[in-house]
Amino acid sequence: MSGSSAVSGAAPCRFAHYFAICGIDTETGLEPDELAALYQWLEADRQGRDPDAAATGENFEQSPLKRTFKSKVLARYPENVEWNPFDQDAVNMLCMPKGLSFRTQADQRPPQFHSFIITKEDGSRTYGFVNTFYEEVTSPQICSAMQTLYQMHNAQSAAANTPSSSSASSSSSSMDSLASSLDEADPPTCPSSSSRRVGGYDSSRDTLYVSKALCLITPMPFMHACRRFLSQLHRAVTSAAAPPLPLESYVHNILYEVPLPAPGRSLKFHGVYEPIVCQRPGLGELQLADFPLGEAFSLLGVENLVQVFTCTLLEMQILLYSHDYQRLMTAAEAITTLLFPFQWQHVYVPILPASLLHFLDAPVPYLMGLQSKDGADRSKLELPQEANLCFVDIDNHYIELPEDFPQFPNKAEFIQELSEVLLSYGISANMGAPPRTRTNPGSTPSTPARERKTAALRQLEDDGRNGNLAGEELAVLELLQGNATLERLQALTKRTGVTVARVDALRAGVRAQASEGQGGRTAADEEELRNAKLNVQLREVFASRFTTMFADYEAFVIQSAPDLESWLTNREQMHNFDKASFLSDQPEPYLPFLSHFIETQMFATFIDNKIMSQWEEKEPLLRVFDGRIDKARLYNVRAPSLRSSSYQRCSILKESAQAIEQRLMKIDHTAIHPHLLDMKIGQGKYEQGFFPKLQADVLNTGPTSNKWSHRTATAQRRKDRHRQQTEHLGLDNDLKEKYIQEARSLGKNLRQPKLSDLSPAVIAQTNWKFVEGLLKECRMKTKRMLVEKMGREAVELGHGEANITGLEENTLIASLCDLLERIWSHGLQVKQGKSALWSHLLHYQAREEKLDQQHQAESPVSNVPERRKSDCSVAMPSLRVSLIQDMRHIQSMSEIKTDVGRARAWIRLSLEKKLLSQHLKQLLSRHALAKKLYKRYAFLRSEEEKEQFLFHLLSLNTVDYFCFTSVFTTIMIPYRVVIIPIKKLSNAMTTSNPWVCVSGELGDSGIMQIPKNVLEMTFDCQNLGKLTTVQLGHDNAGLLAKWLVDCVMVRNEITGHTYRFPCGRWLGKGVDDGSLERVLFGELAVPSGEEDSGRGCRTPPLQRSPSQTRRISTTSLSGRGYKPTSAQIQEAIGEAVNNIVKHFHKPEKERGSLTVLLCGESSLVAALEQFFHHGFKSARLFQKTVFVWDFVEKAVAYMESADQMGDLQETAEPLGMTCQSLCRYVNAINSTPRNIGKDGKFQLLVCLGARDRLLPQWLPLLVECPVIPRMYEDAALLRDRTTVNALIGVLETLHDFPVTLEASLVKGIDL
Repeated sequence: MSGSSAVSGAAPCRFAHYFAICGIDTETGLEPDELAALYQWLEADRQGRDPDAAATGENFEQSPLKRTFKSKVLARYPENVEWNPFDQDAVNMLCMPKGLSFRTQADQRPPQFHSFIITKEDGSRTYGFVNTFYEEVTSPQICSAMQTLYQMHNAQSAAANTPSSSSASSSSSSMDSLASSLDEADPPTCPSSSSRRVGGYDSSRDTLYVSKALCLITPMPFMHACRRFLSQLHRAVTSAAAPPLPLESYVHNILYEVPLPAPGRSLKFHGVYEPIVCQRPGLGELQLADFPLGEAFSLLGVENLVQVFTCTLLEMQILLYSHDYQRLMTAAEAITTLLFPFQWQHVYVPILPASLLHFLDAPVPYLMGLQSKDGADRSKLELPQEANLCFVDIDNHYIELPEDFPQFPNKAEFIQELSEVLLSYGISANMGAPPRTRTNPGSTPSTPARERKTAALRQLEDDGRNGNLAGEELAVLELLQGNATLERLQALTKRTGVTVARVDALRAGVRAQASEGQGGRTAADEEELRNAKLNVQLREVFASRFTTMFADYEAFVIQSAPDLESWLTNREQMHNFDKASFLSDQPEPYLPFLSHFIETQMFATFIDNKIMSQWEEKEPLLRVFDGRIDKARLYNVRAPSLRSSSYQRCSILKESAQAIEQRLMKIDHTAIHPHLLDMKIGQGKYEQGFFPKLQADVLNTGPTSNKWSHRTATAQRRKDRHRQQTEHLGLDNDLKEKYIQEARSLGKNLRQPKLSDLSPAVIAQTNWKFVEGLLKECRMKTKRMLVEKMGREAVELGHGEANITGLEENTLIASLCDLLERIWSHGLQVKQGKSALWSHLLHYQAREEKLDQQHQAESPVSNVPERRKSDCSVAMPSLRVSLIQDMRHIQSMSEIKTDVGRARAWIRLSLEKKLLSQHLKQLLSRHALAKKLYKRYAFLRSEEEKEQFLFHLLSLNTVDYFCFTSVFTTIMIPYRVVIIPIKKLSNAMTTSNPWVCVSGELGDSGIMQIPKNVLEMTFDCQNLGKLTTVQLGHDNAGLLAKWLVDCVMVRNEITGHTYRFPCGRWLGKGVDDGSLERVLFGELAVPSGEEDSGRGCRTPPLQRSPSQTRRISTTSLSGRGYKPTSAQIQEAIGEAVNNIVKHFHKPEKERGSLTVLLCGESSLVAALEQFFHHGFKSARLFQKTVFVWDFVEKAVAYMESADQMGDLQETAEPLGMTCQSLCRYVNAINSTPRNIGKDGKFQLLVCLGARDRLLPQWLPLLVECPVIPRMYEDAALLRDRTTVNALIGVLETLHDFPVTLEASLVKGIDL
């Protein structure tokens, strides 16, 4: 008993927790892999056949040597470790992901090494390292069973006529092709095998071999050490001479007598034949990562790896694809290791067992590895969803990227720095095909043969670090040098420009090793040291990027909770990070990436950990990261200006490599040597080629007298006591743990599928979790979009932070598109096209159009005319709400080339039109279609969740989006213009030729003639963006050339946005101010009286402050009776200037229209007009109206005459200059060919004065002018010196800002 307690006490500090053996169970004999049966069950269910009937039959068509059979964990030592319970199903499945495989003596295969990882519910990881080799089958029952299977197979293949069977097997179903890429064992490597395969297996002449796996399970990823230990163990089994000690001694030693190295120390222990060294980084260093990063870089190429890394940071779906399990594991671990200080928070299965293929259907971010069949074509691999997938084909060195995702900041310099590090270790950095996005299938149309040739060459070069070999670079080099054909090939490749840098590097490496290796270190030791140094230097380059990018992240963390308990209970409602301020602090080029990244789960968890570190011990990665930031501050390595985007190289590459070199060269601790155990005589017998049955009694308990285990046991007891005390002090620990788990699992689903008990019920349960997770994610996303969009208003209501940048809005919408794609691809029956949503829409469109045709055929006359408003006056006809019509708009856009792009554009358009929820509801109301496309468990067939989901989307109708208009800026859009006159006959009576020009943020339509007596017209034009102004005018021809216009309405016929441009004035010579053209300033009209039944909820009307009545020109018809007080006028000027200042203080993307602030209602022009009108003697009896512009003209005329007479010569020089500038501007405005009328001219003068910072200089001139007493009463504001000085002060505040004027305002002005 004491022994086992010592074992358990020491387990957390033990190097290895378990040693396991997997293989064939001779008791139960040959069992077909039940997972294959389950797979058949799933397929039958998917195709609508009776699943139970399908799962019973065996697959006799396939050659028995290629079939997979059930493997078992034959033994494990010890039985159990209490803090790491042995997960038998997972270990069995991951040791032999394809089950058992058989071969005969004709098909020799080298032992294979691979590693795997098991992720627990709480996110903790256990690593497994496996050496698989073939062992002769001695059981006569198994041999005869195989013989029988072969006879049945031969009978079956003779009976089946080939053509029909081949057509049956070519199913296009998504999972079929996946399975076929996995169902074959590694192909035979021996050339004679092809001739033998026809005969198959004959027990009388063939020897049968079966795979067996030796597995070490460890708490930390000491990959090199475990690999060397297992390969020595395998060598001991196959060598002619018996090992020095029974194998039990070595296994017992590694399980119980080899401790984990202490942080910052190295450890030497002994394998069967030679010592093995491993080291562990110190507390301030990057955590242990033993998988060779150099291999990942040389397999994929630097640029490709950086792109995959970016996709991982943005939490897309990453699928690795390779025939070699170890390559899958190396790539997956490389990518996740480089994320420091962040951690991947979603499904992580670097080796996906064949039985878990349905997991590719998961509608969540994942990082998974899939084994390819040799020679399997990527195009045959039908994946359930690809809209957001990054596909990494490791063996062919190429990747496929999702559409339009942001690039990593300073990507070019970053790649350059990584390439230099790799080159310093002799690794060519330009491996890997250029990445392909889903739009272009590759820059050079390379033929399969050519690809195979280059791939073969690369594999030749790569074999030194290929997962299948033990890194014997010397052997590879000898092979290359001793083989004339290969020498010729190499010369040829050099001539044709294919780099064989790896071979040269091999030579250099081997030469270096030869010179270094004298010091008693083997070539393998040198290789390991080189790998460790390269690993740490590559990781330092990545870590230094994050240290620079997030150097000030702490300043933006919001610490709002008084204690851990209240923080955990309110975690969902809390805002933990001030995203807007953080982004506004970053350099412009970083924003596209950072705005996406700070929305991810891994960033949220990082910030959560930071907040929790107030009350708990810091999470290790966070501790190291914060330490680095503090150090950087201390040495002030920060860029001089906060917003600098200049690239900073990593400055600690040398030190980091030196630390590792010192540890590996000078060993800190040597473990106890393996020794004879207390075994009975006759135990531990050696038989060459067979792994013996180990003695459980000596391996299930550890040594009782081991000083080291006692020390750790007492330390552990001390730790336990301390933990219990803190538990009593804190809140009830179970509750706390529950809260922490819930807080951390926010928005997460499953870390790893349960690798056991894969009954249909469990699969249903998993899918149910997905459905719940998707709904929760939808709720969070819509809430976040609403809160951001409502801005200040939401903040006052207590919903967290204010203001959203256009960039952030774009990020949120992109993530909504991604969520919808994932929802639509969950539980698909058969995958069609890259975008599941667009595919569903196309099905719907086809159905509806077919129904329409039938409908028209039956009743051709029921063509109802478009319903006009009941009002008999001219008005904008209503726009029909139609899902199909919106689809057609998207389909007609030649700019969008892919289905994923079309789906995203359609989502954006529906969101902008406030129809997203309604359209999707309509789409899903066709139940028969949904049934045809989706399986029973799919999200879209879960009625209650679907309703809630549509309700969450409906809430987005409360805010205005321009996410379609602002993104697709180059498309052609049809616009409709309606001119509404005040007198109904006004337009009918005018004899002149009217014209109109519509301008928006992105351009203008140009001048368009309006047909006579027509009040409505449509035109097509490149997207104008949000509309700002309409120029309306006529040519004054004929007798009745007067026109009284109330307003102009313009509508974008795709998005339905309608703008109203108020006018309320005459156009014509001799009426009003004599204007023949007016520039009107518009605003988005709130749709009124439209069919609200569909929308469910409409945007509430924009709230205005009460003072902002519609701008009324003081000389216009309605303005005659209206006289504001002097206080109101001054307030209006202050307000107008204030609004312009605020405009410039907003981030550029949110500013809106400056023109409206200068000339619209309650604008600067309107306020100054009122100022100049105060006390103005305008309307005289029997005389025509006088305008403010008349006063300006008289003042200028006086100045010009005074100048000619020399009166102005005595005035100070700058004043004379100002006089000249005012005269020049007024004359330029008067001489413009445009007939803009007197009020229009005054407006133009104010705008130009504001732009050129001249208004405050002109005011004193006008005030001093002798014309004033004639035209203004004594009480006028313009004659009050203090008021004028105050006005000058207010206007001077605009000098700090660059005022730019729209082209429609300054057209035809020549200064």
